[in-house]
Order: sequence, then structure tokens, then C-alpha cells
Amino acid sequence: MEIFFASTLLVAVAEIGDKTMLLAILLATRFKKPLPVIAGIFAATMANHALAAWAGSALASIFMSDIFRIAVAIGFILMAAWTLIPDKVDDDIKVASQRGAFVATTIGFFLVEMGDKTQVATIALGAQYHAVLVVAAGTTLGMMIANVPAVYLGEKLVEKVSLRIVHRIAASMFLFLGLWQLWELSNPA
Repeated sequence: MEIFFASTLLVAVAEIGDKTMLLAILLATRFKKPLPVIAGIFAATMANHALAAWAGSALASIFMSDIFRIAVAIGFILMAAWTLIPDKVDDDIKVASQRGAFVATTIGFFLVEMGDKTQVATIALGAQYHAVLVVAAGTTLGMMIANVPAVYLGEKLVEKVSLRIVHRIAASMFLFLGLWQLWELSNPA
């Protein structure tokens, strides 16, 4: 359960103010159909994060060494810095809206999440815990916790929440995970 809750919490906080959250707001505003947008977010995130957690676990299995574990820890620390840089939805991302809210959201979310900090975090969590399904379920729940209110509340939510504070909390969590892993490496049981 620790892995599930850590994955959920980390991604839920990191997602606030992220470009995929901004995309959720844009899609909800455009389609005015919250349930297909939410279903599309869920489908895209589950697929993307399952692949990311699997990739992280597979890479860690291949490179089972202290050097790889140090690289993962440093990756978490770099994610802390990256989290402090605000995201914007890229202007050149076009969603195939003629296919409907669900398909447009699924395709758009899957593509926008590629290389995003929550996907990279999922890869790192998969590498650290080797629990692909638990990590993917936790990170997907974290995405839903952050994005479902965004779909329903849209721009009002963004106006009320201090993104600077949320980004600092997320950065602190990434930094803690990285430093904790480095500490574990320097203090073997």
C-alpha cells in the first residue's frame, strides 16, 4: 500500500498546474462534456503510465547496479528542479476534435503526457519499486485526483490555487525521494 499511496500523492501534487491539467481545462471548456473527457483522461493515463512504470522496472532490472540507482535518485532530484518551472500547453498540439470528446481527450492526453514530468516520475517510481501495476494504478489515481476537479471547475480552480506553492510542495517531495534513495545507498542494511 505504501507504493500505491506514494505514487498517488506524488503525481497528484506534481500534476497541479501541469500542462496536462491545462489541457483538461481546455478540453472541458471546448466540449462541455465532462464524463467523456474524464474517461479519456483515465484511458490515456492508464495506458501511458502502465508503459512508463513497466519501462522503469525493466530498465532497473537490466541495470541493477548502484550506479543506476544513483541515476534514479539524481533523476528525482532533477525532477524537483523541473517541477519549479511552470508548464504551458504547447500551441502546436492539435487534438482531433471531430472524433468526439473521448477520442480527442485520449489521444491528446496520451501524446501530451509523453516526456512530461509525471510520466518521468512514473518511470522513476517503476524503477525504484518494481511494482508496475501498483505504480501505474497509483499514478493514474493521482492524475485523476488532480484532473477531475480541473474538468469540473476549470479556470476557477486555477484562479484559487497558488500554483507556486503547489509546485514547491511537489518539488520538495521529489527532492525527498531522491535524497532518501541516496541515503539508502550510502547506508546499506
